[in-house]
Amino acid sequence: MPLTPVLLGLGSNIERESHLHAGLDALAELLVDMRCSPVFESLAVGYKGENFYNLVVAGNTDLPLTELDRRLKFIEADNGRYAPDRKGLPLDIDVLLYDALVGDFNGLLLPRAEILRNAFVLWPLALLAPAVRHPVLGLSFDRLWRESRIEQSLWPVSFRWRGVELTAPALLQAHPRPALG
Repeated sequence: MPLTPVLLGLGSNIERESHLHAGLDALAELLVDMRCSPVFESLAVGYKGENFYNLVVAGNTDLPLTELDRRLKFIEADNGRYAPDRKGLPLDIDVLLYDALVGDFNGLLLPRAEILRNAFVLWPLALLAPAVRHPVLGLSFDRLWRESRIEQSLWPVSFRWRGVELTAPALLQAHPRPALG
């Protein structure tokens, strides 16, 4: 089966580092040529709780969309996503794009609407895949980010995975953590 390019969004607001590490480790088993965006911290949006860490992952898969989504749900479950007594969101993994598919695929809407609504999705996308075009709007993620009017507080954070710093020091210096009151 040929490989299909995918973009996935990851987030966590409970034991953020350990859950994102576990998610990335599991994704590394599913994806070929996996690449990660910088990691961003943001205030919780649409969810009550601690600040989130978010990033975007690009890669290629030989899995059909429904099987990829099923496996992502298993990874989330392994990290406590569906535990009845959880107090936050241990790990969330969303399919943002599956090649250039557009539509409703068994309840999975592509492209994911959060791309255009949330800075914690669009900014990492613009950094990781700046030339990739939104399959409906036809505009690059870089352009969509530059022209966006999304008002959310987020900032890059240092994050190491498998010994590699995912967030460039220059990005950290250019966008320091704001003083939150």
